[in-house]
Amino acid sequence: MITIPIIKEYTNSSKCSIGKGSEEEVSFIKDVFIIFRNLNMSNISDPTSLDKIVNDLAQKIEYTGEKHSKIVKISKNSKSWWNNKCSHDLEIYKTTKSLEDWKTFQRMVKITKKTFFNLKIQEIANKKQGVVTTTRHKVQ
Repeated sequence: MITIPIIKEYTNSSKCSIGKGSEEEVSFIKDVFIIFRNLNMSNISDPTSLDKIVNDLAQKIEYTGEKHSKIVKISKNSKSWWNNKCSHDLEIYKTTKSLEDWKTFQRMVKITKKTFFNLKIQEIANKKQGVVTTTRHKVQ
């Protein structure tokens, strides 16, 4: 008989996220540009001063990311294609419970999924295009 001790492992069920193409992403990028524009690099005279500037830059970007991100719960049902418009339409349906709002939500989900997966398919096809070589055979 062998006893194997199993320790309880913590699994993080949430993360900070900035939605791609969202207003938060645009604001985050603008703020990062401002950080870089205001970066004072005039007194870099040794590795210590460079290290201080780099650490300061990292802290400012991290703070900006936290400021513009929102906490998202990760679950087995998380969907990478889900966007703010889906959430908005779902909230409208939850508020009104009308059949028309449900149909609007369903249409939005269908369009969003189709757009997302077509983009993923295109990305994969573009990656494969550079790697895969095809041989053409003349049919006689």
